[in-house]
Amino acid sequence: MFSDDELAQLRTHGVVLFAKRVIFDAQPPMSAEQIAAVQAICAGPIPPDLLSLWRVTAGGRLDYDLHLRMNGNEESFSWNELFWNGSDAYHDLQGWIDHELQGARNAATESAETWDGKLTLLPFGGFEYCDRVYTVVESGADYGHVLAWKQGLPEAWAHEMHEDGMTTVAHDLYAAFDALRLDEDPLHPAGEYFTGQALLEYLDDRHQEDGLPVELMDKVIAFYRQAMVDWRAPLANGTLGDDGPLSRIALRHAVATDDEELVAKLHAAGVSLDGPLSGSAIATDLAIGHGAHAAAAALVRAGAPVAPDALDAIDSAISPELADLLLTHGAQASATAIAECVACGAPAAARVIAGAYAQSHDDLPAAYTAARDEMLAELESSLVEVREGRLTHYLGLAGLTRRADHLRSFSL
Repeated sequence: MFSDDELAQLRTHGVVLFAKRVIFDAQPPMSAEQIAAVQAICAGPIPPDLLSLWRVTAGGRLDYDLHLRMNGNEESFSWNELFWNGSDAYHDLQGWIDHELQGARNAATESAETWDGKLTLLPFGGFEYCDRVYTVVESGADYGHVLAWKQGLPEAWAHEMHEDGMTTVAHDLYAAFDALRLDEDPLHPAGEYFTGQALLEYLDDRHQEDGLPVELMDKVIAFYRQAMVDWRAPLANGTLGDDGPLSRIALRHAVATDDEELVAKLHAAGVSLDGPLSGSAIATDLAIGHGAHAAAAALVRAGAPVAPDALDAIDSAISPELADLLLTHGAQASATAIAECVACGAPAAARVIAGAYAQSHDDLPAAYTAARDEMLAELESSLVEVREGRLTHYLGLAGLTRRADHLRSFSL
C-alpha cells in the first residue's frame, strides 16, 4: 500500500508500519551497541522478531484492543507502549530492565539460590506500571513467546483482578501484533473515549503542525482500520455463536450502545450470555454499571444470569420496572442497593428494593440509615477535596452535590 518514499515520509513524522500494525511517536532504530547491551543481560538470544522491530524503531506507541483471559477474568490489556532507552518514567526500556534485574536479585536472595545475573523474561512494552509485555529469552519450548503481565488491584475495585496475572499472548512477536485488533471502527466510535483516538489525534497534529499530507494521513488510517474485527458477517450467516472471542466483542458493543434489539439478535444466534465479559463482570453487570438499562433488561429477558449483588453497582437512575426484573431473576435486595438508587435519583426503584428487602429482613430502617450515612460521608469527603482542587471526580462538583442532596432528602 505504501511506496518507499511514503514510508520514508511517514518516518519523518514518527509513524512506522510493522507486522501490519501502526506504531506512532516512533523512535529511531536501536543502535547495535544498545542491542548488545540488552543481549548481555539475557539468558539466551533476543528473539529475531524483536530484533527486527528494534532495527525499525527503538520504541513508540500503539493504539489497539487486546483481550486476554487471566485468572478466570476477561481482561482488557493495555499494550500502548513500546519501551525505549532515553525515555522517561514508564516508557524507559533500561529502567524496566533494571527493575526486573532487581526483582530477580531479591528473589534469589530470599530463596538462598544462586542467580547468574541473566534475565529469562525481557520486558519491552506495556502501559505505565500496571500492564507489561515480555518475551522469553531462554532456550526451551517457550523461547520467543510473548507474555502479558497485569497488576492486581485492591478489593475495592469491583470486577477487577485482585491478584497479579500472567498469560501468553502469542508464540512470537508477529503473532502477538496480529492479536492487536480494533473492536470498533475508530471513525464511528461507540463512545466518547475509544481505541484509535490517540492515533487519530496524533496524525491530525502532524498534519496541522508539521505538514503531513492529508492524503498520506488518510492512507495510514485506512491501513490502520484493516485491524477491525468483523462480527456482523458471522452474525448474519449464523456462525457468530461458534466464536467465543468475537461473540464477546459483539456483546460488549451491544452494551456500549445500549442496543436491546442487538442483544436479542445475539441471543437468537446462539451467542453465550454467560461468563465474564469485562474483568469478572458478566454481561448484566456490565450493562447495569454502564447505565445501559435497555440492554440490561434485554439480557435478563434472554436468560442472562444476574449476580446476587447486581443492584449494588447502580451508577445511574434505574426504573422501578428494571429493579423488579433484576430482583425476580437473581439480584438480592440490600441496604446498599437502596442507597445507591436514592443517590442516583431513582427513588421509585429504591422503594421497590426496600419492599423486597423488608420481606426477608426486619432491620430495614437501621440498615438503610447505616448505608446512607456511609455513602453520604464518602460523598461529602469527595466534595471537600474537589472544591479544594485535590481531587478530580468523574461526577464533578455538581454531580456529587446532587447525589448528596438526594440522600439527605429521601425518606423510606
